[in-house]
Amino acid sequence: MSEFAHSNSIIQERRERVFLVLAGFFLCAMTLLNVIGITRFIQLGPMQLAVGVLAYPLTFLCTDLISELYGRARANFMVTVGLVLNGFILGIMWLANALPAIDPSTQPPWQTLSLASEVGLPDGSSVNGSVELFSLIYANTTGAIFASMVAYVVAQYVDVYVFHWIKKKTKGKHLWLRNNGSTLISQAVDSLAVISVTFGAVILAGDMALSVAIGLMLSNYAFKLVSALADTPIIYLLVHKLRPYLELDTPNQP
Repeated sequence: MSEFAHSNSIIQERRERVFLVLAGFFLCAMTLLNVIGITRFIQLGPMQLAVGVLAYPLTFLCTDLISELYGRARANFMVTVGLVLNGFILGIMWLANALPAIDPSTQPPWQTLSLASEVGLPDGSSVNGSVELFSLIYANTTGAIFASMVAYVVAQYVDVYVFHWIKKKTKGKHLWLRNNGSTLISQAVDSLAVISVTFGAVILAGDMALSVAIGLMLSNYAFKLVSALADTPIIYLLVHKLRPYLELDTPNQP
């Protein structure tokens, strides 16, 4: 192997490793969102948030970094892989719920919960008495996973599109503008979609006031807005460090 070919091989390996790390964080954050979802709501200053949203801003940071360093095609590829994994998670949960469970009397005690009172679910139904742990998790998370898939499809592709649209209009200048502009627009879409789909049934049933849902939307968006602004110096630092390391001297064009 010639010295030139060896050098190219090293550079290519660096690029693939960095892409793998960014894509790994992206997919991990997205999966974590689905796992913990709306299992708990927290108070963060004036914002009321589902715990799943804590990792979500990381997905947009990874998307913007890959868009900047690798181009639009790679970013869309990663988003598509994430969509397939969302579907895989939902499919496995559906299959697990569809298959017959063993006799309740033979199940380990930790797999069954005895509820002291009636518990409302996101789809507007409720459960009480003795409930299988998996059934309760399934009822609480599948709606949120479906909602995140709908929001994910729209928001992530919007993020990539707007990022490259701003990049083209500014001729590759003003990284801060395309980083923040794309994220703020796509996060608004995401916040509206995920709350509407997740809690649409209970809102229509009258079990959740519309004002509460709007408050959740605004809290989600406010958190994502602050996160987007906070990650601006991070993306500048990472692009500054990674561009020479990956030997990408000129910005990728859409």
